[in-house]
Amino acid sequence: MTDVTKTIGEPDSGRSDQFSGSEEPIIAQPASSNFDAAGRYERIDIKPFAVRITRRVITRTFGLWSRISTTIVKRMGWFPRVEPYVGYGTGAYSRLICRTVYAPINRVSGLVQRGIRNAFMVPAAGIRVRISIDNTELRTVQVGVSEAYDAVDNSRAKSSEYAISDVQGYLDLVTERDLTPGVHDVSYVVDGRRPCHAPLYTFPADAEVGIISDVDDTVMVTQVPKLWRAVYNMLFLDPSKRMSVPSMSVFYSKLSEQFPDAPFFYLSTSPWNVESSIRHFIDEHGFPEGPLLLRDLDPRPKTFIPTGVQHKLEFVEQLMADFPRMRFILIGDDGQKDPTTYATIARRYPGRVIAIGIRQLSPGESGRPLQRVTGVTASRPTPVTDVPVFYGLNGVNLMKTMLPYLRNLFK
Repeated sequence: MTDVTKTIGEPDSGRSDQFSGSEEPIIAQPASSNFDAAGRYERIDIKPFAVRITRRVITRTFGLWSRISTTIVKRMGWFPRVEPYVGYGTGAYSRLICRTVYAPINRVSGLVQRGIRNAFMVPAAGIRVRISIDNTELRTVQVGVSEAYDAVDNSRAKSSEYAISDVQGYLDLVTERDLTPGVHDVSYVVDGRRPCHAPLYTFPADAEVGIISDVDDTVMVTQVPKLWRAVYNMLFLDPSKRMSVPSMSVFYSKLSEQFPDAPFFYLSTSPWNVESSIRHFIDEHGFPEGPLLLRDLDPRPKTFIPTGVQHKLEFVEQLMADFPRMRFILIGDDGQKDPTTYATIARRYPGRVIAIGIRQLSPGESGRPLQRVTGVTASRPTPVTDVPVFYGLNGVNLMKTMLPYLRNLFK
């Protein structure tokens, strides 16, 4: 093995800090993730001609911007670093996600800052990343570029000590190693940078219950139905001023007390670029810890940008497959078609959904003038499903209706 290369102005990471574990290396392989694998309803080849042309124009324009911005930041002396995202897994495998981007020499990962600064991260393509879990190194069984998106480049140096990010900097790996339930430490290293770390939440394979929660307007006030307001909140609002939906953190704490082994998975239509801000919000407002499942902001030729509904459907389906014995409580709001989306999941997976909780948007949050005048909520007709659906304006309302049902069900 060769030592990590030292870059001017950045101290060497040191091998002893990274791979001092005595265990055999952890085996990993690239996953066919939502970054690269087209969902069944998102494949560009099934779209109308006008949609295909529009999407190709947008993706090529974005590709041109990426190439120009990469040239500019290299001339400015920026070089690659890793943005690590929270991983999850069972005792038998783990899923790790990160992104390589260009940044100034003193910029560290995971900074909590306004979304506008994160939205225009410049991806660093084809970067070699060394990964370890609890100081035990990862070795990839397929090395090179993404198996699902990029053509294999045989001219690249290959080494099983590295995983290599794709053309937009993403790296999505599935590892094979028995890990005890709990929080583990994942370390990422690229040449010339200090190691950066992210938690890995490992859940028991036999866990009976899991909670899948939307973020936008379910736990965090974003006002997604008001497009201009949602864009402002995501890009320009100080993350420390983000507001929590009233009493939802208390409701989630009660759920965590009732199901102490249940993992919480947070879904959001926000891009991965703002992961650190949402993570900070969850920690600061007392919500149970858990993985964030966001979406790729960058248009891709195969997948483009999935709709919010499709993004949630695909991630929930992924969790259903990842935890085949687990039954889920689904919590969302009525501002982004969550009732219909969750009802679709319940029909596709009979017996896997325990209950659905829907937070109702207020007339002001809904952005609908008629509802603001009449004072009614933004609720839509309850979807047809055999699973009980509970509605409430806030966490207190849901606690009064949903928690008694769950207590009786699990006596």
